[in-house]
Amino acid sequence: MSGQIVDATLVAAPKQRDTEAEKADIKAGAIPDVWKDKPAKLRQKDRDARWTVKFSKAKPKEDGTKQVDIAIPAFGYKSHVSIDRRHKIIRRQKITNATAADGARLREGLIDPNNTAGDVWGDSAYRSRANEAYLDKHGRTSRIHQRKPPGRPMPEAMQRANGRKSKVRSHVEHVFAEQKHRMGLFVRTIGIARAEAVITFANMANNMKRWCWLERNPQQHEKTSLKGRILSQRPRP
Repeated sequence: MSGQIVDATLVAAPKQRDTEAEKADIKAGAIPDVWKDKPAKLRQKDRDARWTVKFSKAKPKEDGTKQVDIAIPAFGYKSHVSIDRRHKIIRRQKITNATAADGARLREGLIDPNNTAGDVWGDSAYRSRANEAYLDKHGRTSRIHQRKPPGRPMPEAMQRANGRKSKVRSHVEHVFAEQKHRMGLFVRTIGIARAEAVITFANMANNMKRWCWLERNPQQHEKTSLKGRILSQRPRP
């Protein structure tokens, strides 16, 4: 299977307009007092989804001047997946609220033990001592991006290494793009149990579409796989 790639994406849900006091009660796992006497309203409140902020790095201006990064608020859930590198089939998944950290989920069942190759790719959110130790313990080779040293520019060697890893890691973005744009993935239900069902069905549909493509285009698939194997054989740090 040529290794596996882990990543996560936000899945939007209908936005909740709650007061600060209501938000505090929800985070504490309690039901706000004003909702207890209004069962109809309570049924329409999603107490599992969370608000988060997604940061998008702004490109520097033509003269090199840095611009302020863009912060985009989002409400909903997060879909964590592991795909096999060769076929782009989703092999493992985990659904959480939108605030859950990506890196910690790697140790919660995202790694597929049946993958015949040991390489694991991921962005720098998965780079931690705990994850590196976990992968090493389970006989996996980390191809996770290196983080920039704090207060210093990233060394050129590290930039080149991350660039090579990105050519492989970016394959998982094709899966998310398929789900978000063509499939219009959006959680319209209430509660994490139903949200997990919705996202699971989307993952299953993605896999079925992918298998159909692989059946129809075996030669193109082999060509793409060969290119990937050539890239993987290049020297790595």
